[in-house]
Amino acid sequence: MLLGALGSLATTPDARAATPVQTAVTLDGTKPGLTFDGVGAISGGGGNSRLLVDYPEPQRSQLLDYLFKPGYGASLQVLKLEIGGDTNSTDGAEPSIEHTRGTVDCHQGYEWWLAEQAMARNPEIKFYGLSWGAPGWIGNTGSGGNFWSQDTVDYLMSWMGCAAQHHLNVSYLGGWNERGFNAGWYENLKSALLSHGYGSTKVVAADDTWAVADAMATDPAFRNAVDVVGVHYPCGYLGNFTNCPSTPTAQGLGKPLWASENGSEDANDGAGAVARGINRDYLDGRMTSFINWPVIAALYPNLYFSTDGMSIANQPWSGAYTIGKTTWVTAHTTQFAKPGWRYIDAASGYLGGARTNGSYVTLKSANTTDYSTVVETVDATAAQTASFTVTGGLSTGAAHVWSTDLGSTDPSQWFVHTQDVTPKNGTYTLTLQPGRVYTVTTTTGQGKGTATPPPAAPMALPYADDFETPATTTSPTYFTDMNGAFQTVPCGGGRTGTCLRQMAPTSPIRWTDEKHDAPYTIMGDGSWSNYTVSADTLFEQSGGVELLGRVNQQGRNNNGLNAYHLRFSDTGAWSIDKSDTAWNFTTLASGTTTAPGTGHWHTVALSMQNTTLTASIDGVAVGSATDASFTNGQAGLGVAGYQTHQFDNFKLTPGTPATHTGPIASALPGKCVDGNSGAGGTAVQLWDCNGGGAQVWTWSNGTLTHNGKCLDVTGAATANGTPVELWDCNAGANQQWTPQPDGTLKSTQSGRCLDDPGFATTNGTRLAIWDCNAGANQRWTLP
Repeated sequence: MLLGALGSLATTPDARAATPVQTAVTLDGTKPGLTFDGVGAISGGGGNSRLLVDYPEPQRSQLLDYLFKPGYGASLQVLKLEIGGDTNSTDGAEPSIEHTRGTVDCHQGYEWWLAEQAMARNPEIKFYGLSWGAPGWIGNTGSGGNFWSQDTVDYLMSWMGCAAQHHLNVSYLGGWNERGFNAGWYENLKSALLSHGYGSTKVVAADDTWAVADAMATDPAFRNAVDVVGVHYPCGYLGNFTNCPSTPTAQGLGKPLWASENGSEDANDGAGAVARGINRDYLDGRMTSFINWPVIAALYPNLYFSTDGMSIANQPWSGAYTIGKTTWVTAHTTQFAKPGWRYIDAASGYLGGARTNGSYVTLKSANTTDYSTVVETVDATAAQTASFTVTGGLSTGAAHVWSTDLGSTDPSQWFVHTQDVTPKNGTYTLTLQPGRVYTVTTTTGQGKGTATPPPAAPMALPYADDFETPATTTSPTYFTDMNGAFQTVPCGGGRTGTCLRQMAPTSPIRWTDEKHDAPYTIMGDGSWSNYTVSADTLFEQSGGVELLGRVNQQGRNNNGLNAYHLRFSDTGAWSIDKSDTAWNFTTLASGTTTAPGTGHWHTVALSMQNTTLTASIDGVAVGSATDASFTNGQAGLGVAGYQTHQFDNFKLTPGTPATHTGPIASALPGKCVDGNSGAGGTAVQLWDCNGGGAQVWTWSNGTLTHNGKCLDVTGAATANGTPVELWDCNAGANQQWTPQPDGTLKSTQSGRCLDDPGFATTNGTRLAIWDCNAGANQRWTLP
């Protein structure tokens, strides 16, 4: 156990209640501790960084600075990259560098670009590669594909070669994310790294549970092959991260122990958990690196983990973004200590000896002069004091105090330099308020970025992409793949120019378990309602293509999608189908037209006007259906299986806006949404349904208006509990709402739902936004 020197505590209940907790910490530079390996984050585990590369300047550079620039924002020290496998790996699929055996393309995907940008800002950053899936040719001599094969080792060596081409030094390499381990395979991986000249790259195993440590303890060859024991969610998954243990066996290996994936927390509401976890990983489990999943929420709001990461960046067309509180919680460590510093065990522990008071860890510089102590009081309920005595060669100069108020929604209260204290006779005392993160340090050079984003705005229609204008990567602008790999290539079928092709020819080794795993890619604004999506298509072989419309909520790990599909086969068969978040398909209309065959271009279009859905082939309407399941959503392209069909001239044409007027009824009986006076700034509230003018709303093209004012998320904020109000209509994304099939009304900007707090039924209860949960307090019947 790691103990600081604790002050005396009162023993009677009354005294405990009256006496503030006091903790005495001796900062002794001669005392031992393990080497700090850094705090980082993960780009990958499926598509979470995808939209960042499509942001305009200067917003793209601003976001990158907030992630990687030292002394500016999160100042990340490790960047873990997904090694793409053409398969869904949570909220998207990342492309492989080798779709078919022997054909390596080192320019696939956006991870190389992101790594280069990170290194340009911080040349000392460490890179770490890990696979979630793998292209289908790997191990295909076995039954159904085998990740634990020599093919995979060879594939990883090709990926390492690509990293070298991009002038990236990969410091760490793992196996298969959260899919166990094969000891012999890791031994082969280590041998391959050595024989290919990558001897400095350390092997991490197994990016799963502590079971790998038990296996290593009884297998010397396996133990020798592994340099770092990396486990996922040692503090528990989606919890508060109050307790973060490892195991005695793991600690007995003499290897660095890492939380090689932690987090999965909201960019703002999860900050407290991350603050606990960064400290408590070391205190409880002797883990020397905390790697947050994911690095940024640069993905569409209809995806399951759409608000997790350091920040939220889901509107590349407007440039809008929000810097999450988690950025600043992370900065409390990364801006004040570098990899290679060492913990001081004797100056690390729990305030007053109790977890509920908070925790503290101290790190010292390599020259044993500077130090930084990171303190969190997330669970504390009262102010407490901590006295620090500096000795053992550490600097007795001024200590600089930085603070983040976790209870505040005001960014000006996050990561603030609050005071400097000069030790007297080597000692100083601080008052620690509850619900804070503090750093006390002798270092300088810290800072808080000042860049601000433009306001959010919906993506306007019409929109077209002929794929001739090169994007930053091989993925076309705004398109995010959910399975397979859609890449711009020279057109086939006798057409000149550039087209979009699905590149994965066989089913990959998968990480997710969705029952429908056909490749598709989506793009755009979830508030779109009435529009036509069309594209030219080329069948390279027998199979089918899809146009997707009103793409709405996706199930977790792509286990379903609320959307309409126009399916068209090379045989001439067509159908209009709808899918749900369990991948149940319902055919709404179907038929057969002239078979297009293969090798020729044809134009396919799906029109959605109110409840009427119309399919057209080569400009001729072939059929229609009526369905009211989905009123809004994005567009997309897909193929029926792992086939290499092509697309060109993608177009989105607006229809006639739908307008409906009437009350908005809550699923809580007898309650309606009430606009009160209708003036700008008026709180929107819950009230008994009465048919009065204060309850008349107009729904049109993703907005709700009352007396000419829009339903607005106050201040364009995204945090849980942000109230809604009436405000002048300005086309901001905080005034755009997407109805969901479950009856919820999702804010386009934040991905959170209109919520009646606490299921209250009292007249005048102010409505807010909150994580979507489909409770009766979040279900509404629109006019």
